[in-house]
Amino acid sequence: MSSTALDAILATADNALRAVFGVHHAARPRPLPAAGSVDDTPLQESERRLSAALMRVNHVGEVCAQALYTGQALVTRDAGLKAHFEAAAREETDHLAWTQQRLQELGDRPSLLNPLWYGGALGIGLLAGRLGDRVSLGFVVETERQVEQHLESHLERLPAQDQASRAIVEHMKQDEARHATQAEEAGAMRLPWPVRMTMRAAAKVMTTTAHYI
Repeated sequence: MSSTALDAILATADNALRAVFGVHHAARPRPLPAAGSVDDTPLQESERRLSAALMRVNHVGEVCAQALYTGQALVTRDAGLKAHFEAAAREETDHLAWTQQRLQELGDRPSLLNPLWYGGALGIGLLAGRLGDRVSLGFVVETERQVEQHLESHLERLPAQDQASRAIVEHMKQDEARHATQAEEAGAMRLPWPVRMTMRAAAKVMTTTAHYI
């Protein structure tokens, strides 16, 4: 095994451990509620549990995003595309930090199945990358569009007074939309309908499970 290949394997393992078990630090300031929108009414217990469950699902999504981008960056031979994936992953690290912090504030925990989610998403990233850069970018577009829709549904479900969570989710939604647009502009291929539907079904299983576990 070459030293380059070994370095890549070690870096991938390090990224996995950090994403799943690490304490994350955002490079950008955490989004805050707009002035005058803060409601001092404490969340009821049912509302706190709902907010925590939704933020846990969002945290899982960011763990998967880290794995997907890591896998894609690992196998692409295009230096510019590799840099693109790595830059997107850094922004997703901000999302990890924000959702992790909000979970702690809500007195809850990340998904216990994060190692499983990370491993599955890493495999998808590696496979997508092996199928070619346009296909790999197509996975980014479809993933980010689904996440954008998913975050919009969370904005509808979050308790009205939980402005702290809402500010985070709204900013994440904007970032995901931008990532999808950038992938489209970079030459993404539209994935076949069966692939898109399979991705949606897999995402449904993940989000439903992470809501509770």
